[in-house]
Amino acid sequence: MRDVKGKTAFVTGGASGIGLAMAQAFTAAGMKVMLADIEQDALNTALISLGGADAEVRGVVCDVADRAAVQRAAGETVAAFGKVHIVCNNAGVGAGGEMEVISPGDWEWVIGVNLMGVIYGIEAFLPHIKTHGEGGHIVNTASFAAITSPAGIGPYNVTKAAVVSLSETLAAELAGTAIGVSVLLPGFVRTRAAESARNRAARYGKRTVEAPAGATSHAAMVSAGIDPQEVARRVMTAIHDNDLYVFTQPEYRSFAEEKFRNILVAHDKSALS
Repeated sequence: MRDVKGKTAFVTGGASGIGLAMAQAFTAAGMKVMLADIEQDALNTALISLGGADAEVRGVVCDVADRAAVQRAAGETVAAFGKVHIVCNNAGVGAGGEMEVISPGDWEWVIGVNLMGVIYGIEAFLPHIKTHGEGGHIVNTASFAAITSPAGIGPYNVTKAAVVSLSETLAAELAGTAIGVSVLLPGFVRTRAAESARNRAARYGKRTVEAPAGATSHAAMVSAGIDPQEVARRVMTAIHDNDLYVFTQPEYRSFAEEKFRNILVAHDKSALS
């Protein structure tokens, strides 16, 4: 999507981190933005940072794991701006622990936000984008963890890998249309991702473990990660160029190469059996 000026974007997890950085990039490009986030106070602060009442930016409280809430947020966005062109299904959470002890609540929470939240966003906005006929772009936030599958964060890895597959499928379905699809696979980014449990709804119960093994080092790596603004710049480029895969750290290339080299070796074994 080459011309975004005057267009409207909807961004989940928009009150902080990558979501807020994308919103800042969109407003700088002359777009209208609806921020969706589960935290009202953070949402209010984000709206002020983006220009307050003088900017064409609005906010809506939304739990993306709740289909009805996403539908309501979509309705409010269309009511405010008329048309929506770019949808960023960005909200995400994580839970840790060894696979055999992860609680059902952990799985339900992470699947609800990371995967079903993306599905609900597509379901709510794609028919609208098709109907207005002006083209658009859908950005789904996955993670480089979908490639590396590190130990101790099974629900996160599983959902992010599912988002990659979902995005590939959607891109195939929309091929040849004016609606593009990108899947964002960032590495460590300076966000509050390590604190995502602050927004965990009571319906999911207690976490498997309060402080998963390696949590301290993981938090340190997040703190040392790249600036969310750099991620937002990559997203803007991907929307402009209609890139399906959006990577943010070229130094991670060797991990992807190793994964696919192992896949090809295993595939070649099929010729020997």
